[in-house]
Amino acid sequence: MSFGGSIKKVKAFYYVKNILRQAVPSVFYRSTLASKLNNQRFDEQVLINRLNYYNKLNKITPVGSSAITLNEMPIFKSPKAYNFDTYEFTRYFNKGFKANFLFGDVTHVADVPTIQKSRPIGLDNHNAVLLKLDKNRHFNFIKDNKPYLEKKDLLIGRGAVTQPHRILFMEKHFNNPFCDLGQVNNAGGDARWIKPKLSIKQHLQYKFILSLEGNDVATNLKWIMSSNSIAVMPKPRYETWFMEGRLIPDHHYILIKDDYSDLDEKLTYYLARPQAALNIIGNAKSFVKQFLDKEQEDIISLLVLDKYFQYTGQKGE
Repeated sequence: MSFGGSIKKVKAFYYVKNILRQAVPSVFYRSTLASKLNNQRFDEQVLINRLNYYNKLNKITPVGSSAITLNEMPIFKSPKAYNFDTYEFTRYFNKGFKANFLFGDVTHVADVPTIQKSRPIGLDNHNAVLLKLDKNRHFNFIKDNKPYLEKKDLLIGRGAVTQPHRILFMEKHFNNPFCDLGQVNNAGGDARWIKPKLSIKQHLQYKFILSLEGNDVATNLKWIMSSNSIAVMPKPRYETWFMEGRLIPDHHYILIKDDYSDLDEKLTYYLARPQAALNIIGNAKSFVKQFLDKEQEDIISLLVLDKYFQYTGQKGE
């Protein structure tokens, strides 16, 4: 299977679908909102639980003077993926409603309620309202046909090495016999670490896959957790729609210290305990399952926006 070719086809379909979506009058979408939100097929408690995780607003909070109306959103302006993914759900709401948007790798919480892809994990992040943005890149789940026990007893890692924490990992473990590591960027990092990129399929030949955060979250974490390999990483600092803040160390992934000093110890432990490793893989796949029903994902996205407009005082209860 050629992952590269498949991803290109999916991306092309994604852009065509989103461009065609603009041709349908928005009044049609608004007329169907109530029926979508009243869908009885899904567990109400599951919907509410995830809604309140993504949107923690609990009192009326104005959007502030920098907010724009939904009618002002530049659908075809870069970053197109963020605009497309936002419009998929804002089209169901009054075009006069206002919102704040932060697109890209966001690692802070704004002073006003803001819709964004990522935010810091913590209690004081109420104003950072998560929506499933840039999902074509980030929500890439896979089918892995190679059993864990048949994979190589190594940690594989390929990625751009520019941030200090990634450089530190390479300095400590590039020559580690438990690892096959490589830098894929030519500028920055260390030229001695440069190796060719590997496909997802090539990564899946290994029992352990390195998942280090970049500017915000680790993009590869989602597909790793849908595979028969195990993500190895420190405790995450940022989260997205994937709810990284709900991941349990050594239950959904193998936890290593922030200074990476216990990597050998953790890999040795799980290599000697295959059932413990298989348990983590099963737990990870169970966590991933909650994101696989598109209809449920769409309803939760609409609920997040509906709550946003309610708690910014623009929509009645």
